[in-house]
Amino acid sequence: MRSRYRLMVPGPTAAPPQVLAAGALPVFDERIPRFAELYDRVLHGLRHVFLTEGDVLLFTSSMTGAFESVVQNVFSPGDRVLVANNGYFAQRWVDMCRAFRLDVVELTHRWGEAVDNERVADTIARDPAIVAAVGVHCETSTGALSDMEAFGAATKTVVSIVDSASSLGADELRTKDWGLDVVIGGGQKALMTPAGLSFVAVSERAWNAHERATGARFYFDWTATREAIVDRHATPFTPPVSLVVQLDQALAAILDEGLDAVWRRHSVLCAATRAAVSALGLEHTVAAAHASGAVTGARLPETLDARLLVAHLLERYGVQITAGIGADAARTVRIGHCGWVDGGDVVSAVAALEQALADLGHQVTLGAGVAAAQRVLAGQEVLR
Repeated sequence: MRSRYRLMVPGPTAAPPQVLAAGALPVFDERIPRFAELYDRVLHGLRHVFLTEGDVLLFTSSMTGAFESVVQNVFSPGDRVLVANNGYFAQRWVDMCRAFRLDVVELTHRWGEAVDNERVADTIARDPAIVAAVGVHCETSTGALSDMEAFGAATKTVVSIVDSASSLGADELRTKDWGLDVVIGGGQKALMTPAGLSFVAVSERAWNAHERATGARFYFDWTATREAIVDRHATPFTPPVSLVVQLDQALAAILDEGLDAVWRRHSVLCAATRAAVSALGLEHTVAAAHASGAVTGARLPETLDARLLVAHLLERYGVQITAGIGADAARTVRIGHCGWVDGGDVVSAVAALEQALADLGHQVTLGAGVAAAQRVLAGQEVLR
């Protein structure tokens, strides 16, 4: 019998049974009161997850579409924007802003480092032409979690833009309290919904920037999206009704568990995974102080190829993790633990990882990683 498939990547993620079942329900017309009620409930739930009292806009796209909407709706060509670049997805922001003819001030960091908010504040103070700053909350390429509360303070004189692709619903994020103007997330990671929906939380200052912006937009026009919400409790263009129904179920599960409890669960799973990685003799890609509840990165010895390990782990044991990305593709692996994941999933993944490492010649004591993870899960080891 083939091994059961276990999805342990930082997105897409496994979905709970009620979310999967909701996707099989008959599709209904988005122009009837039933959809309006559903849509209002989903936007209300998203405001709870973002912890904002402002607008949340929903788009039918991957999160890259929502990212583009920010560039199109907040800026005019030639505007100067600071991007804190600490990994693959931060680099994507640099590339995207330049593609839309923005003047990018790039603050480079080593991969695996958190955003240096003192440098961000200092750069903004010295350059009054900067109108906005972009930071990635969890840089999924390494698992580095940055302090977005400090980022909000560092960028208080400009529009702050936060990429929370893998952190939303996994790591503590308080949009309103931290003074964040634009926060972007999506459904296919900690929000436990199949890919295809993305969201943007927008502050009043961001709306003011939008009113001045002259960037071209149509499908991702924030004004059209907000007007559709106000006028029709709907989207301006045809929505994927089934995905919205599924997201409704996922949000209900998150709010029922409680956001603080959800963050705590992800923190424990992160600590258990990190303990296992250490016990297996692997190096972490980020320091414990900057570890995200969504994903743990591990650096492999020179004798192992991450892509070979990932393929072997899937083929032999049915566990799907992912290799690194960019220059680290062959040297690192990433283990996702966000969304519909519990301690049993982590232990199963670690057990399979131990066996796969041994199969490929890495010196490992079978059971060491499992025992380390279990000690954290049992509360016998301080979270770190």
